[in-house]
Amino acid sequence: MAADEAKQKLDGLIKKTGAFDCVECGKCTSLCPITKEDPNFAPRLIVVKALEGMAEQVAGARDIWVCLTCARCSAKCPYKVNYTEFIRGMRETARKGGVAPACSEGGLMNSLAGLMTKPDLGQNRLGWLEEGMKVAEKGQYLLFTGCTPYLNVIFGEKDDRVLEGTKAAVRILNKLGITPVVSADERCCGHDQYWAGDRETFEKLARLNIEWIKSTGAKTVLATCPECFRALTKDYQKVDPDFDIEVLHISEFLCDQLEDGKLKLTKEVPETVTYHDGCRLARHIGVVDEPRMLLEKVPGLKMAEMESAGDESACCGVSALMNCDNTSKSIQLRRLKEAKATGASRMLAFCPKCRIHFKCARTGNLPFPKEEVDIDVVDFLTVLDRAI
Repeated sequence: MAADEAKQKLDGLIKKTGAFDCVECGKCTSLCPITKEDPNFAPRLIVVKALEGMAEQVAGARDIWVCLTCARCSAKCPYKVNYTEFIRGMRETARKGGVAPACSEGGLMNSLAGLMTKPDLGQNRLGWLEEGMKVAEKGQYLLFTGCTPYLNVIFGEKDDRVLEGTKAAVRILNKLGITPVVSADERCCGHDQYWAGDRETFEKLARLNIEWIKSTGAKTVLATCPECFRALTKDYQKVDPDFDIEVLHISEFLCDQLEDGKLKLTKEVPETVTYHDGCRLARHIGVVDEPRMLLEKVPGLKMAEMESAGDESACCGVSALMNCDNTSKSIQLRRLKEAKATGASRMLAFCPKCRIHFKCARTGNLPFPKEEVDIDVVDFLTVLDRAI
């Protein structure tokens, strides 16, 4: 990318994200999970360098890829600087300049996403369906399953329950008398590509999914994965402004069903659990109360909140499957300690990647007794499935 074009794009990004309003108060730095592990990292310093006209230096810097885009800084900035979007925009600029991030698992998931941009691709992604599960090709409700079938193949050895939440979602909907649309024509939502600055791949995936969703006749799309939910609700409209189909997180939908008297949670689940708010679900979208409202209605279940919860929840330490390293593991172990300290027997989470990361963090040699982080991490929906 030419220097003049890079400067023009940077100026536009600074204006769009309100970066000029940064007064270097340090609020973002005090909240940043990366800074707690690496004192040399600070969100505001990336913005300061950009404001000083060092576009090429910022675009080539390691720091723009280290950021988790967890949005803790953006949510708490007193001057409303959107650091998260600034980082994402800088990644797009870096990509065009030939700079790319280091991805975990050798970039396998990114490669699969690239393959899924082929219009005539045939996928065998419904092998997880079990006998008795009812799904359809067309219908009122569409269940967006995300990349769990692929994550199950890649991470199955680390977590053999990756697909538990997806299966539970189908069972729960079936118990409500709903036969959801679940199809092999679904593609990766493109979340990781969008946040890694690969807009071209993201837009291809978005267009294919939008075309498929419209072809099913669905009136409502239900997402279980927070990242898919973020992409479908906030980012697809940037690709197709006419994509106006209702998209709900499944916790929102189930709360509505509960209030209408259609969802009946009657079976006892006698245990104490804690709940991990995924960054995309809690801070990026603002779905905080609905999961807790559902848990409150489960007979016998006790909910123990972690020290950082809701829109102040701690991140799982990895974003868009980039930079899974010692810093990430330290963040994950810190979160697991927090969960264990509640006295809960299990930690619930909607995000399949969060669950994979947390389970992976407990393996190998730990700098403290394993008992401090030895808490089972399971999909949120499995508890509701047991209670119906």
